[in-house]
Amino acid sequence: MGRFAVSAKAILVATLALLGTALVAAAPARAQNAEEAYFKSRTVRIIVGYGPGGGYDVYARMIAPYVAKALATTVVVENQPGAGGITALNRIMTASPDGLQIMLVNGLGAAFAQLTEQPGVRFDLAKLNHLGTVSASPWVWLVGPNATIDTPKKALDAKRKFMWSASGPIDGLSDGAAFTCAALKLECGIVLGYPGSNESALAVTKGEMDMIYVSDTSANNYVKAGQNKAVATMGRVKSRFFPNLPTIFEAVKLAPEQAALFDFHATAENLGRILVAPPGLSPERLAYLRDGIKAALTDPALIAEGEKTQRYVDFIGAEDTRKATVSVVSDPTPEQKKRMKEIIATAEQK
Repeated sequence: MGRFAVSAKAILVATLALLGTALVAAAPARAQNAEEAYFKSRTVRIIVGYGPGGGYDVYARMIAPYVAKALATTVVVENQPGAGGITALNRIMTASPDGLQIMLVNGLGAAFAQLTEQPGVRFDLAKLNHLGTVSASPWVWLVGPNATIDTPKKALDAKRKFMWSASGPIDGLSDGAAFTCAALKLECGIVLGYPGSNESALAVTKGEMDMIYVSDTSANNYVKAGQNKAVATMGRVKSRFFPNLPTIFEAVKLAPEQAALFDFHATAENLGRILVAPPGLSPERLAYLRDGIKAALTDPALIAEGEKTQRYVDFIGAEDTRKATVSVVSDPTPEQKKRMKEIIATAEQK
């Protein structure tokens, strides 16, 4: 009897342990089901901080159907242009943590806006919930289709002032132009106020402006349309769209301090197109969103569509995106931040 009692006790303990394991395993499934039910009858908005038709808008509209499928919900794209994306980011920072608003962010522009303490910045990239990176690409210096100054060396030899078009003080276009002019010691005017990259590029096409600094995906479209000419890729890595175009490091002999400026800016550029959500989401909702974004951005059909339209999707996971973003925002020294402020201050309102 004694042996039987011990065995029965052991069986009971083992049974309870298995039951506990089953309950723990079932918890994520229940949470997943609850989140799926929550999103099913609601609409998720992908916020774009620029006007319709630009690179970020096109990317958002391309990924939206895949995000809708992965989250089992309705997804719409909403343009909220203003201050080069700063206005929309401020809204996301204080938006309801319900998971119904996510934003496709210009990681470079947002990081620089925060680092240089731009007027009106009320967001903190480190405190937003990171969902992943859609893509990161090199940026390219463009001029008008009939421009005779179409190489960095010609620009250096021209000894005149060049006008660059942009939308906001930290939109990728303006800070890229500012760093280029500072590094190469060019005399420049950087004019803000264009609604987005399309309008900025068109101003260069018309001769209203001399130059523009854009992502290589946008540059590819403008060059293919005969609207602009490419001058150089503005980092050490060549663009897949312009394999024969020299990098700025190949086109010009740079002093160490000049190379350091281009390298620093290129590191921030590598943040790419980041998807974020407001702070304060519940762990279950954040996990559901992250899983959905990963499923959407690794969907072979989306990747194929991106390749077909040359809007490439190179997914980077949520945690790696968060680490890279925090690193860019947190690592610069006070002296580097001061220098960045001085460079960015060269932009002016239109």
